Amino acid sequence: MKRIFLFILTNLAVVFVINITLRLLGIDRIVNQSGVINFNGLLVVSLVIGFSGSIISLLMSKWSAKMMVGAQVIENPVDPGQRWLVDTVRRLASQAGIGMPEVAVYDAPDLNAFATGWNRNDALVAVSTGLLQNMGKDEIEAVLGHEISHVANGDMVTLALIQGVVNTFVIFFAKLFGILVDRILLKNDERQGPGIGAFVAEIVAQVVLGVLASIIVMWFSRQREFRADAGGASLAGRGKMIAALERLRLNQEQATLPEKMAAFGISGGSAITRLFMTHPPLDERINALRAGQ
Repeated sequence: MKRIFLFILTNLAVVFVINITLRLLGIDRIVNQSGVINFNGLLVVSLVIGFSGSIISLLMSKWSAKMMVGAQVIENPVDPGQRWLVDTVRRLASQAGIGMPEVAVYDAPDLNAFATGWNRNDALVAVSTGLLQNMGKDEIEAVLGHEISHVANGDMVTLALIQGVVNTFVIFFAKLFGILVDRILLKNDERQGPGIGAFVAEIVAQVVLGVLASIIVMWFSRQREFRADAGGASLAGRGKMIAALERLRLNQEQATLPEKMAAFGISGGSAITRLFMTHPPLDERINALRAGQ
């Protein structure tokens, strides 16, 4: 979940900055010259903004992840636990046919881990202190196999491409909505370009369309979790992968969520809530593994 949250947050920030910059440079006037909307120009601008946001987010993913969770990369293992962790990642990476990722630990009580990076030979695998303290070595190995599978499957690159396409459509229709609001509702007949009303309407449309478009990104995220589970089972063993997921489920059941947050728990929630989940419910993942999927 952390990798998706960090990627989307960085993507939104980059898209917003690029959008504002292009507006200040007068690009909006180019797609709205002489009172006629230049749809080809609008699509090109949307592509530039949309894919720039996702690609820059991808290239920054390792750095931003380290900064936001305070992950400390293990350069030289200082104890047997760190040495085992690095050696296990090296072995699993070799099995998966990828380059050795950076291995990091971050301080957090939750049982969690994530992998990120712009390509399969330049990745980061990070685990929480809570996971290291509350899981056995077999379970940790399975979790590491799951994360290595994300890298081997190229999930971050695919996510960046999907996010780029989604961004493009969101920007295109948001800008189009802003221009139409400026002309029809605000009756801006000036030919120098959209006014402040168009900008406000565009931002509102971006937020609304961005939320709806995130359903597509979340759907992809859930599907790739099943693939990563299967990959983890292949690398570490199906029994170990199932045991790791069952440990996560047990930990989840023991944790107490505030009432207002209960609907957002990974194992529950309404049909609408499930559309925005980055991970499928643990029960579904365990059943898929047991069924040999």
